[in-house]
Amino acid sequence: MDSYKTGLFSEFIARMYLRIHGFRIISQRYITGRNTNRAEIDIIAKRGNLIIFVEVKHRKNIMAAWGAISPTQIKRLRLAAEGFLLRRHWQGDARFDVLILHGWHINWIKNAI
Repeated sequence: MDSYKTGLFSEFIARMYLRIHGFRIISQRYITGRNTNRAEIDIIAKRGNLIIFVEVKHRKNIMAAWGAISPTQIKRLRLAAEGFLLRRHWQGDARFDVLILHGWHINWIKNAI
């Protein structure tokens, strides 16, 4: 399986994992800033008064996954999340999580970014 298909499959697994934990998926592959400094948030999910923005990484190990998230990407993701919240006039809580898939293991790091 090529990296694009692996990414899509990993995002599917991440969405199912979040649903099992009581989250409703609001958006997937949310893209902002086309033709500029674009950002793509893999998953946006909601449970009660909490919205989470989720970056999904599939790597051979956890350290490789963390290394794949650059400071520039973090900045773009935060700006995209802030824009999403402003457009929705969100008054609840929000956080940015990372779901790392390595093999058949899932690590969910809350408030990661």
